[in-house]
Amino acid sequence: MIRFILVVIIVLSFLILGIPVLLVEWIVGKFNRHAKDYSCLRIVQGAFKLILWTTGVKTTVIGQEHVPKDQAVLYIGNHRSYFDILLTYSRCPGLTGYVAKVEMLRYWLLRDWMKALYCLFLDREDMKAGLKTILQGIEYIKNGISICIFPEGTRNRTDQMMPFKEGSLKMAEKTGCPIIPMAITNSAEIFENHLPFIRPCRVILEYGEPIYPKELSKEERKFLGAYTQQKIQEMLDKNAALI
Repeated sequence: MIRFILVVIIVLSFLILGIPVLLVEWIVGKFNRHAKDYSCLRIVQGAFKLILWTTGVKTTVIGQEHVPKDQAVLYIGNHRSYFDILLTYSRCPGLTGYVAKVEMLRYWLLRDWMKALYCLFLDREDMKAGLKTILQGIEYIKNGISICIFPEGTRNRTDQMMPFKEGSLKMAEKTGCPIIPMAITNSAEIFENHLPFIRPCRVILEYGEPIYPKELSKEERKFLGAYTQQKIQEMLDKNAALI
């Protein structure tokens, strides 16, 4: 329980102390958008690393070399834990926005940081709004900002991945950017498997080789979500024996 309390304190402290920081970043952004963007990125990554250190999680990272540092990508991963976001975002080499559910807009301060980090808010009940979100993501990628999606559509509570939503891969199809499959193993053991306790554990984060939609066969492109999911499943199966 002590680790849980410490994490809550860190999160609340960050949000409260971050109020003047957001104001300063807004002013900086008026003069130098690039400096503001990367300052926000590194501040949040630092906070995420502190939280992960507090949990006692030991992360083994495989395939980091597969992540390009000179172009925007579409990260695609399985999703078992709230900590998946911290584990992956803290290692993004460049600007990256995450696709979140539209309900996150309810949370003041948190949503402001998310907006500053180019996060997208997806309304799963409104197809028209969903299309606008996809189009915004395409625009971000064209401007050099990577996007991360967990295409199961929600946090999965079982060991079996839910089918990936094919529409979530449209950003890569329309921009030609590489898809980076991410396999996250054992992250639910940090928190979700024994609520409300946070416990130290080992997590494996593996980045697969980039997938370029234009290099795939017509059938593979047609079911790009299923193809990417299979690649992630292969990594999960392999890494399960390492935990």
